[in-house]
Amino acid sequence: MDDQQLLRYSRHILLEELGIEGQEKLLASHALVIGAGGLGSPVALYLGSAGVGRITVIDDDEVDATNLQRQIAHNLERLGTPKAESVRHAIAAINPDPQVAALVQRADDALLDQLLPGVDVVIDCCDNFATRHMVNRACVRHGVPLVSGAAIRMDGQLAVYDPRDADSPCYACVFPEDAGVEEVRCATMGVFAPLVGIVGTMQAAEALKILSGLGSRLTGQLLMIDGRDLAFNTIALPRQPHCAVCAQRDG
Repeated sequence: MDDQQLLRYSRHILLEELGIEGQEKLLASHALVIGAGGLGSPVALYLGSAGVGRITVIDDDEVDATNLQRQIAHNLERLGTPKAESVRHAIAAINPDPQVAALVQRADDALLDQLLPGVDVVIDCCDNFATRHMVNRACVRHGVPLVSGAAIRMDGQLAVYDPRDADSPCYACVFPEDAGVEEVRCATMGVFAPLVGIVGTMQAAEALKILSGLGSRLTGQLLMIDGRDLAFNTIALPRQPHCAVCAQRDG
């Protein structure tokens, strides 16, 4: 680190849990953010401000006026701009250090297989089950930890799935693809603006702990957030031995 970086990241360096070694790990790491909306905004901003060296953001949508109620990386000047590009500009305005790649496209299997061999953590900030399952399968294939978050109405959830841990479930262990879960979106159901900030900030925290070597105690846990009472409950998530996705890890 140069003198400017030592100053910029001094409050991290002062932490016994991080120090210079942990900050250098962040500077050398690569995080992939799927989605640049309500969750992806705080995730990307905190990863960037914390000094994650490479950040790739994938999103095919454009900034709309209805986004500004909660998607804090965007602003009025960037209405109509691709969200991934808007996030790149927002990070650069805070910290010029990170190399930010803005991919204005939908994530698919081919793209994930191309990116994940060079990625240290994936943060899933998307808003639909099909993409979550696709991202989960890719993370299991490539052995990359996945930080998953969701928020709708007044309720949020957060979990870490780490295929490097033999005891860790994957997303499909908890939400099987054939379970027939009803798809709900904030465009029709609404979402409490600060809730996406709470969930996204916690996703960023878990990702930063993984990247810096602190690890995540949320691995194998589902954190449920009730925004009405600001209540937090944690549920243990056992790995399912017959999971259609991660059972292959056993050979």
